[in-house]
Amino acid sequence: MADATPEFTSDAAVAERTAKMGQRKKWLIRLAVAVVAIGLVYLIWYELVGRNHVSTDNAYVNAEVAQVTPLISAQATQVLVSDTQAVKRGDILVRLDPTNARIALAQAEADLADARRRFRQTAATNTSLAAQVQARGADIAQARAQLATAQADFDKARIDLRRREALAPEGAVSGDEVTSARKAFAAAQAGLEQARAAVAVAEATRGAAQGQLAANDALVRGLSAETDPAVLAAKAKVENARLDLQRTVIRAPIDGVVTRRQVQVGQRVAQGTPIMTIVPLHQVYVDANFKERQLRRVRIGMPAEVISDLYGGDVVYHGKVVGFSGGTGSSMALIPAQNATGNWIKVVQRLPVRIALDPKELAAHPLRVGLSMEAEIDLTGA
Repeated sequence: MADATPEFTSDAAVAERTAKMGQRKKWLIRLAVAVVAIGLVYLIWYELVGRNHVSTDNAYVNAEVAQVTPLISAQATQVLVSDTQAVKRGDILVRLDPTNARIALAQAEADLADARRRFRQTAATNTSLAAQVQARGADIAQARAQLATAQADFDKARIDLRRREALAPEGAVSGDEVTSARKAFAAAQAGLEQARAAVAVAEATRGAAQGQLAANDALVRGLSAETDPAVLAAKAKVENARLDLQRTVIRAPIDGVVTRRQVQVGQRVAQGTPIMTIVPLHQVYVDANFKERQLRRVRIGMPAEVISDLYGGDVVYHGKVVGFSGGTGSSMALIPAQNATGNWIKVVQRLPVRIALDPKELAAHPLRVGLSMEAEIDLTGA
């Protein structure tokens, strides 16, 4: 009886150990089956879904923001908006002091009136110059008549002189008569030269008057008080001054939300210096930074789903790929990475992909620039 107890105990231990090993084997088989099943499920999912989708959580909201910059330098008299305020296109944002612009407009309008007056004066001068040309023609006719009289007097004096000189040797005329005839001849000759000079002067004067008339006519020919170049230049200055006056009222260029307002009442703003930014929330998009190997099959127009950390997975935005960046994020950095070293290690690069979102979904759940997103692209879409 003493020897039978150990034997019975040994058989029970062996049976128990055998049962445990069988139980472990069953669990190992079950685990192997589960692993194989999970592997098959993953393989099926990858073949049907996973391989046709690429995703990344390195994505952010962006937008084409509008920077508001004054086009003239002036003092701000009113600031009608503040940060986070929604505005519509055309809403007044800031009013600038219009005093200088109004003075400049008044000066430009005065210059325009003076240009028109000067054109009318130039046009009226044409009539006066034409009358002067006619008067110079009359002077020429008068000078030529005087020349004819001087020529006749000269011819008579010459004949008288010859006659008296012919009779002088015979004593038919006295020496005083010959001397008087010679003086009369010399006077007639001088009068003839003077008459000829008067004709030349009258003709030259008429030529000068004709030149002045031609020059003045060239200034007004084919033009009017509204088409004269000087008047047009003055009109342009008036329009520029009027535009500067309109620019004293700064309006919103787009619909959006005011951000980074940097102007206060009484501050003198400089031309071209940004004073605020307007973000168009209804036109935001997502820049998703995918790894370069993920983009082998990505094409423009493929559908995408985007989830925002702001709303969580309950809100899914639908969009499509609209473009690829011209370079990777590192290449477009202010200081691009330089890998020309001996211990260079290849780093997978990311390329920004732009995804346009559905405006209706954006209106229902607005996004803000800079928010984190998760993006997934369906590679089976066109």
